[in-house]
Amino acid sequence: MASSNLLDWPEPIVPVQTLSNSGMSSLPQQYIKPPSERPSDVTNDPNLSIPVIDLASFSNAPEHHQEMLKAIASACKNWGFFQLVNHDVDTEAVRRMRSAWREFFDLPMEEKKVHANLPVTYEGYGSRLGVEKGAILDWSDYYFLNLFPSDIRNLDKWPKIPTDLREATEKYACQLISLCQVLLKAMSSSLGLEEDYLHNAFGGSDGISATMRVNYYPRCPQPELTLGLSSHSDPGGITLLLTDDNVEGTQVRKGDAWVTVQPVPGSFLVNVGDQIQILSNGRYRSVEHRALANSDKERFTISFFCNPRGDLPIAPARELVGPGSPALYQEALTFSDYRKYMRTKGPSGKTQVQSISSAMQPGPAA
Repeated sequence: MASSNLLDWPEPIVPVQTLSNSGMSSLPQQYIKPPSERPSDVTNDPNLSIPVIDLASFSNAPEHHQEMLKAIASACKNWGFFQLVNHDVDTEAVRRMRSAWREFFDLPMEEKKVHANLPVTYEGYGSRLGVEKGAILDWSDYYFLNLFPSDIRNLDKWPKIPTDLREATEKYACQLISLCQVLLKAMSSSLGLEEDYLHNAFGGSDGISATMRVNYYPRCPQPELTLGLSSHSDPGGITLLLTDDNVEGTQVRKGDAWVTVQPVPGSFLVNVGDQIQILSNGRYRSVEHRALANSDKERFTISFFCNPRGDLPIAPARELVGPGSPALYQEALTFSDYRKYMRTKGPSGKTQVQSISSAMQPGPAA
């Protein structure tokens, strides 16, 4: 049963798109971040860029296969992120997905509000994460859906307008869950585990969970004072982000600086979530990332989250624990229990995964 503090939002919800369209010239107080959390410390070092991995080599010659696994291992250890190209997701499926959801966010506000969400499941149209009263909010709206396994879908939450949205979402989701299964196998192998280890730890073919959040970042009158999405690591397994090809805005923490992602056309931005950090016993690291606001352009992205089945306890793989590598996470938690923190507190850096570590975690890679 849901906790009482997750049954409703603590304050009335005002869509950010409504605020943006009002023509206001200054940011409402509840969106102004403390100085330490405002967008600064951005690096333009050309030597720092998100690794790009070509998935086509995964099924090619053995030597290319091994090089690709080494590239994945390096990216997951040193960045927690990589851009994936030649992933075989149909370009038409991507185009239809973007088109349908952009059309949804262009609908009149009253039509979107019919789908307003509650914090019990987050499914539907929303504008905040976390239920703490008086929290400083992010400058974004979103639409959240449960996708897999199919028995967790609530089609009543899927918009009927535009008319092709449901079909476009279904086809896109099927292709991305297949891609996630390939990535789980590659990550398992790159860790020295059996190829199906992570796939099975997530619940196997009938148990892997997947959700989606369509993110809309309206124009902001004072983007230097706020964020589109606060700094956080993803609580789940792996995330595939379909970036906006025309507007930058995703930033990844690297040491004490923030690196702006330069999207590769046709790619997905893949990142390690907290559950992979736990299962890998800290060898692969979930990394803080955030989204910027923009005064000149709106931005639109789609996050696909591949997660363990909610009732499975997640703990470090025994093969990765030994005398020289003690278990960093002693208490096994289910994903359903783990994600309650994000749903209560909202985006909060890496405080959650650090709080359950039995040893001091290393800081972000330099």
